[in-house]
Amino acid sequence: MPRSLLHDSTCVLFALTVSACASTPVTSGGGVTPASRGVVASTTVPVPGGCSVPRVGPADAVGCYLAGTEQIGSVVETPLYWYLDVYPTRTAAEAARRSRGTVAEAHGRVWLFTIADAAWQAVGGERVARVGPLPVTTGRRYAAHYLEGVVPAAARTPVHRHPGPEAWFVLEGTQCLETPDGFTVVRAGESFVVAEGKPMLLTGAAPSIRRSLALVLHDAAQPWTIPTTEWTPKETCPR
Repeated sequence: MPRSLLHDSTCVLFALTVSACASTPVTSGGGVTPASRGVVASTTVPVPGGCSVPRVGPADAVGCYLAGTEQIGSVVETPLYWYLDVYPTRTAAEAARRSRGTVAEAHGRVWLFTIADAAWQAVGGERVARVGPLPVTTGRRYAAHYLEGVVPAAARTPVHRHPGPEAWFVLEGTQCLETPDGFTVVRAGESFVVAEGKPMLLTGAAPSIRRSLALVLHDAAQPWTIPTTEWTPKETCPR
């Protein structure tokens, strides 16, 4: 599976490690519908947070946490990108937030996540990455589900898929994505996007922990993540 050039950055994407996702997500300025919820089996290594609730413990404690959700609305213009900017305070990030923007606190920093076109620029802040383009369908309504991951190398997800593209930005460590097309290794300072509907398995590569951010830009009428048994991984990712 060829690697795509998907980011303008010195940092990288996030490995999503999912467990039972039944809690109601929080939102930043967009509202949440029942379709924002998902249900996925637990990982091979227990990971707190379940990718469905906000972090309540110390910054960067092990877990997969909901960083925020946003109703993006109907997509008219393409291509779209995921912008990651950091700010010194939440107040500064909120002042810079525009349409389709979400302020989140993750990995001990304040982030402004924005879904926008290729020419978009944040006001102030520090640009960390531009990830994309995101393969979306014109005319469809989307919602964004943002995740913060601090995941042990031994953890891997169950097989699952998303009703929309998933994008990662890895800050530290290494993740391996396996799909029916093969596997792709994503390291710190790199990003990757996988298209809607592909069954996938995410695995951490030893020896270090993975610190990452993720976006699932999903069909707003469907759950953000869907377990599947339609494909059996070959588990070819390096360990």
